[in-house]
Amino acid sequence: MSVQIHHMTWEGIEIELTYDPAAWGGEIAHLEVRSINPEHAPLPITQTGYRSHFHAIGTLEETEGSLIEQVTAWLNEEAKSDKWQNYLEDSRQLSLF
Repeated sequence: MSVQIHHMTWEGIEIELTYDPAAWGGEIAHLEVRSINPEHAPLPITQTGYRSHFHAIGTLEETEGSLIEQVTAWLNEEAKSDKWQNYLEDSRQLSLF
């Protein structure tokens, strides 16, 4: 299987997904989530705009929905966290420090 690259927009942030369903010689699957516009924009799953996620082969394929739908659901779920909500509140306010 070959590496797949997908693009999506979540809450105004352009995101690139790179998915290798059989990374490391077919031992494990690998998903990279990267905010590309704005570059390095924080996401609920990463403060740096980049997340590398390893998982068992077939995990994403066995779950309902496309890769984009699954990542969107992941982001939406994590966006409910107090940490993300606090980040949003802080980013709306001007800070002198």
